[in-house]
Amino acid sequence: MSEYLLELKSVTAGYAKDIDVLRDVSLQVKAGEISGLIGLNGAGKSTLVKTICGFLHPKAGDIFYDNKNINHLEPHHLVDLGICCIPQESSLFPFLTVRENLLLPIQSRMQLFVNVWKSRYEEVIELFPALKDKLGQAAGELSGGQQKQLEFAKAWILQPKLCLVDEPSIGLSPKVAEEVFVWLDRFTERGIGVLLIDHNVRRVVRMSQTIFVLSLGAITASGDQAKFTGDLHSQVKEWLGLNF
Repeated sequence: MSEYLLELKSVTAGYAKDIDVLRDVSLQVKAGEISGLIGLNGAGKSTLVKTICGFLHPKAGDIFYDNKNINHLEPHHLVDLGICCIPQESSLFPFLTVRENLLLPIQSRMQLFVNVWKSRYEEVIELFPALKDKLGQAAGELSGGQQKQLEFAKAWILQPKLCLVDEPSIGLSPKVAEEVFVWLDRFTERGIGVLLIDHNVRRVVRMSQTIFVLSLGAITASGDQAKFTGDLHSQVKEWLGLNF
């Protein structure tokens, strides 16, 4: 059995038959740990997330999750297996209330395990107190930081095994961005594996047990935190092909 919760082995993927966006990508995420992904705009990070989440299937290579090959599974099946994504763009329904947005992911499941979902809902309200007084308010009326908190709360209520987090701090004030990374720590403390994508390279390195650098669709460097110490600016420039 693999020690990894998520493992990509030589994955190639793209949107057109003869154009590959991802080329021979291998990376891993362990349960209860953060794997960080660094890359410039256009490197293929969003394509990687779509491929893991089942919106795009690999042309070659394999994706293993919890020791199962998930190459051809559809997104809703992957959610049922415990994979969730907190996207860079909002996934909230702005005209629904905070409460309705929170309950939406679990509505089809609530009839089976009413007590379990009730307990999780109450836990979420305690863990994300900024939402407690806004349950009846439309999600679109929340501040940017509160909307991001609601995104994390939606993920938490599902209690996933794996969470893909794409640029969680972008557009947020420094204070709110710090709160985002506290929430990520809570996820890993619960045993959730996290693939973190963020433009703040130093923050990604500081929070991640393993780091991967994606450049032009290929992994050009990877390793633990120790490998990413020293002159990080020069190292990342070299790995991203910016040494000129």
